[in-house]
Amino acid sequence: MLKGKKIVVGITGSIAAYKTCTIIRELIKRGAEVQVVITPAGKEFITPLTLSTLTQKPVVSEFFARRDGTWHSHVDLGLWADAMLIAPCTASTLGKMANGVADNMLVTTYLSMKAPVFIAPAMDLDMYAHPSTQKNIDTLRSYGNHIIEAGSGFLASGLEGKGRMEEPEKIVQLLDDFFAPKSNSQLKGKRILITAGPTYERIDPVRFIGNYSSGKMGFALAEQCAARGAEVTLIAGPVALNSSPAINRIDVESCEEMYQAAVKEFTNQDAAILCAAVADFKPEQTAEQKIKRGDDALTLRLMPTHDIAAALGKMKTEAQRLVGFALETNNEEVNANKKLKEKNLDFIVMNSLRNEGTCFQSDENQIAIISHNGRTDFPKKKKGEVAADIVDELEKII
Repeated sequence: MLKGKKIVVGITGSIAAYKTCTIIRELIKRGAEVQVVITPAGKEFITPLTLSTLTQKPVVSEFFARRDGTWHSHVDLGLWADAMLIAPCTASTLGKMANGVADNMLVTTYLSMKAPVFIAPAMDLDMYAHPSTQKNIDTLRSYGNHIIEAGSGFLASGLEGKGRMEEPEKIVQLLDDFFAPKSNSQLKGKRILITAGPTYERIDPVRFIGNYSSGKMGFALAEQCAARGAEVTLIAGPVALNSSPAINRIDVESCEEMYQAAVKEFTNQDAAILCAAVADFKPEQTAEQKIKRGDDALTLRLMPTHDIAAALGKMKTEAQRLVGFALETNNEEVNANKKLKEKNLDFIVMNSLRNEGTCFQSDENQIAIISHNGRTDFPKKKKGEVAADIVDELEKII
């Protein structure tokens, strides 16, 4: 469903740049509007004239268009686009993007981008397999970017693609699938509220009580629901992740802010998925100035925060559905079942810190779904796939 979508296509200095012509041609054929941004090295492999002929738009390469002071605004491009695709993306550009080295128009555009970003790496196997390249790819993935690796699709891992750029037809189809709602989904037209990420409870102007939540699971759920045609409202704690323009995003910091937003939004929702790792306690008092180090121990008196799940459980009508999360360290099933009943949830997603490589800061998760009818266990998967399992369960009851 690319008709009417505005796509920024970034091209870097790789021999695979010639394949980008096919990508652009196919995007335009499907109704997209394309603006090319190319690095100086990229112009060594394909000419701007060829690209502007395909897109009917001047190619953007330098910061200044002419010597009269006219300049290209990377900020405007970031606001204009529905998506950014960087194909091919060299090892050098991967490193610059991962570390914020904004020394050319393409990287500055990427850093200003408000829309989802799709990255198709292209390099030889040795460069691709080098630990520094893999680290940069993992970093970019952790920022919420979609990594398209040859033969693997979204959020791939390992060395399956061996560095080559995915075929143009596959890249375009992945973009099309991303924007296309599933017409047969039970969620089409439904309003879904999702909370994601941590909350920060301030101690003073520079310190806070928080947790290690990255927000990846909640954002994956939001994207999954949106892809199935739902109208998604995402209440996000302080995280460094991008979300689709189709998602109504509300950014908050504290439990109090998340609570107020959730209570306000829930009345008009068909369902809510409470994935956020909300702080259970906050300082009784917040210092107005930075607390200085002293010789004596510092005592913080904590008080309970709002229980958002319990509050929404009391508000829930017979027509609404409510899904919770239970991250446990011991007595997992007993504690999850207790939350399920006490907070009036329809089902609860249980995971455990005992499962290494899952939960906080990870790209993978391993869950069990517990409802009033029993328990279903799932194997360890990418969080995108876990989100699909959870949303499948929601579709059965909505």
